[in-house]
Amino acid sequence: MATSLVGLEVVDLLSRITGKKLSQRDLTPPVIFLASLVTVLLGVIFVDGTVAESEKQRLLATLYRFSTPESDVRRLTHLMIKGVKDNQVYRAGEELLSLTASLTESQRLLLMSFGYEMSAADGEMDSCEKKYLEIIAKRLGVNPRHLAVLEATFARTSQFESIALEEVRFLLDPVQFHELDSIFVKAAKDISLALPVKDKTNTEQKTITISYEILKNFQESSKKIDILCSQIYQVIQECQERGFLPNNLILDIADVSKQLKSQNFRIAVVGEFSKGKSTLLNALLGEEIQPAREIPCSGTVTVLKYGREKRVICRYRDGRKEEIPFSEYQQKASISEDAAIGCLSDELAQSEIEEIIFEHPDLELCSSGVEIIDSPGLNEHPERTAITQKLLENTDAIIFLTDVTRSLTQVERDLLQELKVKMNGGKETEVADNIFVVGNFMDLVRTEKGREQVKQRIEKFVLGDKPIVATKNRVHFISAQATLDALKSCSKDEYLNTFQDFTHSLEEFLTMERGDLKVKRAIDEINSLLQQCFNGLNRAEDTLEGKLKLSELEKQSIIDQIGEASGRDVKVQLIVANLKSEVFNQAVESWKEWYEGLVERMMAKSERWYSEHSPVWSQDKLIRDYTNSFIHDLSVEIDEWGNKQLKGEILQQSIDILNTTIEYELDAIQTQFQNIDIQANASFSDRLKLSLHGISDDFMGFGGVGGGVGIGGALAAGLIIFTGVGFIAVIIASVAAAIASSFGLGMFDIDGLHDQIKIKVLETGFEKLSDDESIDKIVEKIEEIIDTIFDSKAESVSRIISEAISLYENLLEQQDRVHEITLEELEASKNWIVSKRQELEQVREGIRAVITPD
Repeated sequence: MATSLVGLEVVDLLSRITGKKLSQRDLTPPVIFLASLVTVLLGVIFVDGTVAESEKQRLLATLYRFSTPESDVRRLTHLMIKGVKDNQVYRAGEELLSLTASLTESQRLLLMSFGYEMSAADGEMDSCEKKYLEIIAKRLGVNPRHLAVLEATFARTSQFESIALEEVRFLLDPVQFHELDSIFVKAAKDISLALPVKDKTNTEQKTITISYEILKNFQESSKKIDILCSQIYQVIQECQERGFLPNNLILDIADVSKQLKSQNFRIAVVGEFSKGKSTLLNALLGEEIQPAREIPCSGTVTVLKYGREKRVICRYRDGRKEEIPFSEYQQKASISEDAAIGCLSDELAQSEIEEIIFEHPDLELCSSGVEIIDSPGLNEHPERTAITQKLLENTDAIIFLTDVTRSLTQVERDLLQELKVKMNGGKETEVADNIFVVGNFMDLVRTEKGREQVKQRIEKFVLGDKPIVATKNRVHFISAQATLDALKSCSKDEYLNTFQDFTHSLEEFLTMERGDLKVKRAIDEINSLLQQCFNGLNRAEDTLEGKLKLSELEKQSIIDQIGEASGRDVKVQLIVANLKSEVFNQAVESWKEWYEGLVERMMAKSERWYSEHSPVWSQDKLIRDYTNSFIHDLSVEIDEWGNKQLKGEILQQSIDILNTTIEYELDAIQTQFQNIDIQANASFSDRLKLSLHGISDDFMGFGGVGGGVGIGGALAAGLIIFTGVGFIAVIIASVAAAIASSFGLGMFDIDGLHDQIKIKVLETGFEKLSDDESIDKIVEKIEEIIDTIFDSKAESVSRIISEAISLYENLLEQQDRVHEITLEELEASKNWIVSKRQELEQVREGIRAVITPD
């Protein structure tokens, strides 16, 4: 809708119709369309000079489709009926032209569709009504050929052109009406379904699929490396059973193998409702798995992954798991149509389902090592912050989907900025290389000029002065539905080609910029373990040959030092426990000080809250927008406290103390074992030194290394959802109840109403934030974060010390065993060690062949 064409004469007209003093801000697209619809429908029933009771009932039945009883929209509808009738707007051609000047071609045709539908409700059209509609259509510039299709649809005539039918289908495609309201989208869908069906010849055609060869090749390489890991595991196990290698090595190689086996890529698909996310996923998968329709559809986070058999698992908020039949999947994964066209946030907030996991053996993308996380639309979701946090957990890439037929909304721009920062580990100034911005519905942009314009508009924001992504290969323009149609019909076209360009870029990113790093890390660990195996076998061989022989005094010294190392481990654990307690107390006090100024800061931020919704038309959406703004600003405040106060000051100081302690204790262990090496003329502590190196650098990995959301983000997300129904849903419900009891449609002090709603959102939000349950959750979350960070450090120290102890225990075992075997057994053992060394050499050559193929 061209809202720039809404002039003062339209403001004046609607003020007269409603009897209220309105401003241009109040004339949203739904308000203008509803006023136009009331005018046309009243013209239909008044054209013959008489109005039967049945016509009144048909009028109300048609208009009541767009509102619920006792709603502001229902009351506004009655005001408009009375105002249009009293002012006889349906007779004044110029006023109707002014009112409809901003409507798009599709919206004008939809307007006429409702007129024809009501006129032909009894099976045939009155000649006067038909003439009136034709005159109005001519004034609105509606093509007569399109009117013939409408008449054929509702009056059951057969005189229309097939090409005109296709044009009407395109113009009445529900995706054309998202700027009105979801309830109009539903009505447009009903009109579309009523259109005559074009004859089709049923032919069996083999479908084509998107091929993911790059990902397949990468997975094959990973499998080859994992097979080599299995061979190393087998050698280590055999050596350990004979006492030639310490037992920690088998655990280390098992960890590497586990990482390789679980080395799937995770892609999250993010966007507002009704941007085509489900259709995009179906195109990526080559099968209609996800429920898709024109009104908001996906209602929960869904994870699609490879499985040996097709199955669906529901995970509920209370911790329960349930496997459900595939036939129930789409129902569970979607929201009801009533909620989609009504109070969407209520159903989303009340849903018991936390996540649905869909496993399938035959989806090519998933079998190529990719897990896809499908999110519900985040613009109206009452738990957006928590869901965003969940989506970013170990996510390799984000596909952000937007509608090219509409400008990027402010919510979309804010969400993109938020994702950029979070995917960069909190760095606001750096671009994100792991976000793909994808413009959907390119097939609805009919001209080449229009396509260039929508591309420039999106690229200007995404690649402009404050870029979200670095390069153009992170921005793509597609039609998910046209791609899906091409796959079904086994026909290649421009939409399939552009979609394949997008998937190719995604594959290259996952394999070359994410996968190669993961594989390199795994190979580095494998090579390190191989070297440890070689060193261990060499030491075992030296022991068998008598080159390494410990005296009883030296053995006792090792036993003493093992006990000393265990004691130092206990000492570190005690220090960690004390520091956790101190940090927790400091954090709670810091939180209280920060909270004292929070109300004032949030009041100041509320002055910048914005919503495109008017209290006159959709008060519930206005409340939801302001509530989301409250949550966003609160999240930013919590994020800042978490990163600056908790992490930057309190935690950092204590971590520095802990690192100094750890460094001292580990250096002491290192020195003590080095003294034993000097006495025994050996070099076992070289292995120990490598294990100790670098531990003090790995202490702030909360939320992921090099990415994720950091301490502040994790804290913010964890504190937003305080109860089973969700923090945001509580605010929305409370504010809506308060507004309903104190304001109402009769209050047209628009700015005053906006301010009062903001104040009520702030009051309700802080009331919820400061109750006992929320305070308990805050304390619990802070304690959880502190425990996670310190326990991670403590576990690392214990692991390193345990490896050192294992190394020297193995040495003692070898020393005792060498005195118990015969000369013949000794030679056999030496030969056996040589053979195992050769097997490990073959593995090393195999790894080189995988990473440097011919």
